[in-house]
Amino acid sequence: MASRIIIADDHPLFRTALSHAVAKVWPEAEIVEASSAGEARREVEQGAEALLLDLHMEDSNGLSALMDFRQDFPALPVAIVSASEEVRVYDAASQLGAAAFIPKSASLELMREALSCVREGDSWFPESGGETDDDLARIASLTPAQRRILGQLNEGLLNKQIAYELDISEATVKAHITAIFRKLGVVNRTQAVLLAGKLDVSQDVAESASD
Repeated sequence: MASRIIIADDHPLFRTALSHAVAKVWPEAEIVEASSAGEARREVEQGAEALLLDLHMEDSNGLSALMDFRQDFPALPVAIVSASEEVRVYDAASQLGAAAFIPKSASLELMREALSCVREGDSWFPESGGETDDDLARIASLTPAQRRILGQLNEGLLNKQIAYELDISEATVKAHITAIFRKLGVVNRTQAVLLAGKLDVSQDVAESASD
């Protein structure tokens, strides 16, 4: 059975460009395109040798999707392909288990070089400050349900709204939030939301642009 490479990006033209790079590195592979993280997950569940994942799609924004795929499919190499091009974003993706980080501005030749490393089981990043972030490590320790609730706290939802969205009781939401605070080492929602912002790559980029 031919290997399957999943390309998850919501821009059809860029998926086509990535497909050309993938075809050079995995000439025998079946290339499957997905326009959302949810669609990519369904395809990965059917088997995949590697996943190329955009950080910004309709149902995902930032590094949360990477964390979900790494937790649920730990043996799957995930190469991030993103327009976010900051060293701290590369470092965060590496710390959270990405196999590669390919800037969307990269040439096809550079994309092929990065993908060849992934195929060989190596990692590839354009540059790195070699920094690790203890906050990211704490966020990575959260369960998927806790990360989902943290994301909803980040959106400003109240406990009763979170309970409605997840179809659970408010008491369960409160228990999750208590556990989230404990794991993150924070004492209130504001502090938790500030940490959650580290997964929002677009926010990081915007903040750095205003510095």
